[in-house]
Amino acid sequence: MTHAATRAEALHLTGERTVPGIPEENYWFRRHEAAYAALLPHCAGATVLEAGCGEGYGAGLIATKAKRVLALDYDVPTTEHVRRRYPDVAVARANLVHLPLAGGSVDVVANFQVIEHLWDQGGFLAECFRVLRPGGKLLVTTPNRLTFTPDSDTPLNPFHTRELAPSELDGLLRAAGFAVETLHGLHHAESLRELEQRHGGSLIDAQLAVVMGSLPGQAVWPADLLADVAAIRLGDFAIGADDLAASLDLVAVAVRP
Repeated sequence: MTHAATRAEALHLTGERTVPGIPEENYWFRRHEAAYAALLPHCAGATVLEAGCGEGYGAGLIATKAKRVLALDYDVPTTEHVRRRYPDVAVARANLVHLPLAGGSVDVVANFQVIEHLWDQGGFLAECFRVLRPGGKLLVTTPNRLTFTPDSDTPLNPFHTRELAPSELDGLLRAAGFAVETLHGLHHAESLRELEQRHGGSLIDAQLAVVMGSLPGQAVWPADLLADVAAIRLGDFAIGADDLAASLDLVAVAVRP
């Protein structure tokens, strides 16, 4: 498959949606993949709803362990793409504050890098509580506001409505009736911290300097930076409870009592 064909199959690049198989997107893809891999054991043998599936690679990964996966997204081209590319995943178009499922009908709700896009975060969490069976789990990842937009309560990312600090995510989950089983953070592992020293001390800033001011997929990358970004793997990220305030992403497991 040609590079252009790969781009077409992976959906139109918006600058926000993360997709696999594109070297320029690989840092963000692997960062998200690391969270999926860490939370995948919670999906083993379960009926899983992925609320906000995006390109579908995560739902496809969950389907390798789960009993059944239903993936929801509001965007029609996205749901059509997921249906074509991930045949083991059931897919439907839906508004996430009106989930099209009966109460107590799923074991796990997965919500990865989505809640920061929603206008009614509390309404969404109430719907997650409703569709989960007692003892069911809600898996959430989201950018840490303290490091993603550290100097403002207003997200710099135009696709985000409200970003969350660790205490804010914990409070939202508890207010919706959930017990918070774990609240961890995702960091660069030592391998990435070493790589950053070759690119001015921040791999994120080095990438943003290339893409800012260009249309999605149109920036011209320095060859050495692109090669290093393309070589990143999920093992280059670490998830744990230490130094939560400095984490890049928040990774939560909440339980419906």
